[in-house]
Amino acid sequence: MTALALTPVQPDEADIAAAVEALPHVKDYLATHAESAIRLVVADDPGEPLVVPRGAVELLARVLAHMAAGQGVSVVPDHAELTTQQAAELLNVSRPFLIGLLDHGDIEYRRVGKHRRIKAQSLMAYMARDDQERREVADELTRLNQEMGLL
Repeated sequence: MTALALTPVQPDEADIAAAVEALPHVKDYLATHAESAIRLVVADDPGEPLVVPRGAVELLARVLAHMAAGQGVSVVPDHAELTTQQAAELLNVSRPFLIGLLDHGDIEYRRVGKHRRIKAQSLMAYMARDDQERREVADELTRLNQEMGLL
């Protein structure tokens, strides 16, 4: 895993504006076309269309959504192995907190010598579980508040 893959692309104002403009068009196209491969025509070179997998365009839509919101974006392959520092940065937690999650068994990892390596896929699975648990707790709190007449 190279450091470049984790270095986020930070959008400036022009990037944000371009992403805001492009995102609805990409989403509309994906919603109305079911092809597994998508032909893109570049305005400057209308000769040969560029054929890309649908998954790449779906990923582009997610990237555009984050950029439109002014958020930096990183692309990390599922099979990539991260250091504890890289994983902590992706989770936006301290390295010692991450080590606690690893030791508790919340995130799978392997040892390389005395160093821990975390597969990006395992980290993303943890993040998905954590997000789901947070949504369930928030839903339960909302339900309780409604039952008590606080909402």
